[in-house]
Amino acid sequence: MTEYDFWKIFPRMPKKVTIGDITIRDGFQHEEKFISTAAKKFYLEELIFAGCRHIEVTNLGSSFLMPQFRDAEELLAHLRSDRFKKRCEKKGVSYDDIVFTAITIREGAVDRAIELREKGIGPDRLLMMVSTEEEHHFANSGTTLPDYWAEAERCIKKCNNAGMKMCGTVSTIWGSPIGGATDMKDAVEFTKRFLEIGAHDIEHADHDGSASAPAVYRYFSMILDEIPDPRLHIAHFHETKRVASASVLAALQAGIINFEATLGGLGGQPANFLDDCPTKGTGDYYYEDPRYVGLVTIEDTLVQIDEMGIEHGYDVDRILWLGKQMEKTISRRLRSEAIINGRTLKEGHMQFARPGLKKRKEKLGEESGQTLPKEWSPKAVLPEKYRPES
Repeated sequence: MTEYDFWKIFPRMPKKVTIGDITIRDGFQHEEKFISTAAKKFYLEELIFAGCRHIEVTNLGSSFLMPQFRDAEELLAHLRSDRFKKRCEKKGVSYDDIVFTAITIREGAVDRAIELREKGIGPDRLLMMVSTEEEHHFANSGTTLPDYWAEAERCIKKCNNAGMKMCGTVSTIWGSPIGGATDMKDAVEFTKRFLEIGAHDIEHADHDGSASAPAVYRYFSMILDEIPDPRLHIAHFHETKRVASASVLAALQAGIINFEATLGGLGGQPANFLDDCPTKGTGDYYYEDPRYVGLVTIEDTLVQIDEMGIEHGYDVDRILWLGKQMEKTISRRLRSEAIINGRTLKEGHMQFARPGLKKRKEKLGEESGQTLPKEWSPKAVLPEKYRPES
């Protein structure tokens, strides 16, 4: 007989997951208008109050290249303030459970994070990134892979000595927008290298929507066979072909417990235009139509995971409300379908019922809940030609 229990078919699939939000950093970095500091503070706070415990706050790289993050220190200072800590206490949020991450692609940004740490406003966790395809890596970092690995080793030592953790991101796992096809075995090896030089966890990134569900399942199965502790691994999917939800499911089936997403599916390369002025960013965009750029949405991902019965720790309705507010902040329709269609309500939507069903059933002599004619047998008898072979 067919096995119907999902968790018996996929025994590694978790019953509980962590979903980190990276809207304020990855989501906003592709926007070609400056998102106000007040708005950033609002969404940082509200995401935390809605259940987020792993949140990317900002990018500590050059504000000349990425002026969207010129308010980095103000955001970190706000989150370290007594006022915010008291607000967390009033909301029943354990402040010590929150992990604040800042992106530090190059050594100068790591040094800046250490200085902020010494001031008492530094992040808990930093992030550096390699791509297995070197042209993509060079576009992101401006240096070669061997040179960057040596820099990352230095930075991780500095980071650890300062009491912060380092996440190592491995990108172009399923393909590169510049160099094309890649070998997933390279990403497994790069993951091991990051852990070898002291990284605390690994973000496994599909940065351009190249991933397919079978390849995602295969890759994360390979990863967990080689490095079996699921706490070390984070899945990061971009949405360019409307198939990222399938990648999330495939990662779950493989045994991944940590995910990242953004409100509305925002995100993409650092903008090369802000407000009324061209900026450097990371150069030309990899894609022609910005409508098809961004991450998997936290709204839709939460609804998907919630309806699977997997524990996640979020107030889903609050997140859906935040998604609606984000569309006003960004001033355009974003990717989430759940903010429009909502959750699948077990009690239904009785406001759409047509009047008169009860009276019609009474007139026909039918009982409440009766779905078949009384003279029919209680169980259907399937014609023999349609029955499964014994």
